[in-house]
Amino acid sequence: MTTDLLDAFGEGRRPRVREAGTERFDTVVIGGGQAGLSVGYHLKRRGVSDFVILDAEKRTGDVWRRRWDSLRLFTPAAFDSLDGMPYPAPRWHFPTKDEFADYLEAYARRFELPVRHGTRVDRLTRGGEGFVVAAGDRRFEARNVVVAMSNFQRPKIPGFAADLSPRIVQLHSSEYRRPEQLPEDGDVLVVGAGNSGAEIAIELAKSRRVILSGRHPGELPFDVFSRAAHAGLLHLVIKGVFHNVLTVDTPIGRRVRRNAKDHSGPLIRTKSRQLADAGVERVGRVTGVRDGRPVLEDGTALDVSAIVWCTGFRPGFEWIDLPLRFEPNGFPAQHKGAAEGVPGLYFVGLHFLYAFSSTMIHGVGRDARRVAEAIAARRVAAGADREAAPAPVAA
Repeated sequence: MTTDLLDAFGEGRRPRVREAGTERFDTVVIGGGQAGLSVGYHLKRRGVSDFVILDAEKRTGDVWRRRWDSLRLFTPAAFDSLDGMPYPAPRWHFPTKDEFADYLEAYARRFELPVRHGTRVDRLTRGGEGFVVAAGDRRFEARNVVVAMSNFQRPKIPGFAADLSPRIVQLHSSEYRRPEQLPEDGDVLVVGAGNSGAEIAIELAKSRRVILSGRHPGELPFDVFSRAAHAGLLHLVIKGVFHNVLTVDTPIGRRVRRNAKDHSGPLIRTKSRQLADAGVERVGRVTGVRDGRPVLEDGTALDVSAIVWCTGFRPGFEWIDLPLRFEPNGFPAQHKGAAEGVPGLYFVGLHFLYAFSSTMIHGVGRDARRVAEAIAARRVAAGADREAAPAPVAA
């Protein structure tokens, strides 16, 4: 580079255009969901105004709007606020997906966060003294990059699914919207017994026979609608255990994190008895295919007309062309959001980034705050922070 990047990054809120299609910022945040918006909020609180949030969606919250029609958040509104803006609903209301999407949109508007919609990032590489983010024919140069897209990038479907009979309709949970997408006749197999799988199974069981496959992930030992839950039990689990006990700083948290890639969290709202009452049949894991039919671990072949894969997502970091080290669980090696061996690169929204709550709405703010603090300190250390005082942010 012929231009001093630090000079360019310190010039205030407006990025300098280096050449056609290229802009320079102090910080680029990739992802405009709750993680990316949280990072933006905390950057502004620490006086880092020269940043941009790149979002592939046309509208803030669209990732939520595309999920299945009947989806409600698994936690009530008391635990669904991002830092600085309480969720506008009674504490024990379970928001719909569209309500929460609208909340995210209002959050970005209230704090005037610089979100660039319709900007899908293709590649992240090193460039000069910082990074180069490519998004189609657009380029963004930055000293810091925050990947806030979480690890939920690509549907995770077993390879043997390609050997199933073409007569079996297959949908991943990210494609499922409503029961009418599936054949009216025949049984439906839901693979994956976590929160999404359990709720989709109950919905489908209203109109057809449903078989639910997968390891039982456990469940909360109380009803989230009960007086005991409202009196403090739910707060103890979500804000206490998930947020402060199961962390990388505790022995039990580190043990849980080692298995985080392959095991979902416990059922929060759904109970085993509700599945039984709905007529959902529980079976073991699906391990293969025989004669075009799904086969369970005990060798049983199932005759079904449709399968809904509630098997989660796999990490999708192939677009990051940097010397990242990955842990055995498939996640980038990082310490409280800072990538190991790649100064200036940060992550927010990864499963168990710091705590079990790191991908939960109430937990993402702490990780975002730490990353914003690290970026602000890095600016000061580099002599790039030339603003007189932090930019005020509404409470």
